[in-house]
Amino acid sequence: MKPLYLPAFAALAVLAACSQPAADKAAETPDANAATPAAPAADPSSVAAGAYKVDAAHTSVTFQVSHLGFSNYTGRFEKAEINANLDPANPANSTVEASIDPRSLSIPSPPAGFVAELVGPQWLDAAKFPAITFKSTKVEPTGANTARVTGDFTLHGVTKPVVLDVVFNGGYKGMAGMDPNSRAGFSATGSFKRSDFGIAYGVPAPGTTMGVSDEVKVAIETELTGPPLVSGEAGEPAPKG
Repeated sequence: MKPLYLPAFAALAVLAACSQPAADKAAETPDANAATPAAPAADPSSVAAGAYKVDAAHTSVTFQVSHLGFSNYTGRFEKAEINANLDPANPANSTVEASIDPRSLSIPSPPAGFVAELVGPQWLDAAKFPAITFKSTKVEPTGANTARVTGDFTLHGVTKPVVLDVVFNGGYKGMAGMDPNSRAGFSATGSFKRSDFGIAYGVPAPGTTMGVSDEVKVAIETELTGPPLVSGEAGEPAPKG
């Protein structure tokens, strides 16, 4: 088609759209007020019961603190061990333990010596307290694939209860020809006050934001690998392609 005819073709298309019956238009136009169907919740029964350990390649542990009230500064820990015992039939019986190496702290474009300062005595004091740990004490299901997990959180040598809101994202009981092990994926969020754990350096004075916030927000994304397929169990079919 020559370029000369393109404007005429476009005009015809617009006219055709304008002359479309109103009923047809209504059928094709999304209703902004219509409720969007909710995606089905992941089914915990899709994974096997038993002991699980972290898949480090598909796990991240990040935190945020407010810097001067200007930004939510984000950092992460590169080394985390997570072990769980999952009971899909009765999630309240499930348990989880995690251990983080504070010396694996990673932050964006750190100035020279800044990471050493953060893992030093004024902040994490990693030489004296070489692990940050969490050990669940209660799992309370809140939905088909959600739960509140309470646990003993140990930071800077202080142990206090912390609650995580956890979502089960999905998994399988092994995948034929690809992965013989059960796999489960989770997202978890929570928060705590660092001053409760003896890290009060730089907390803003009351009524100000001059410093680094007392509240620390935590986000965990993880995949765990678990028991292998039972002999004779089909598991999930391998994807085609």
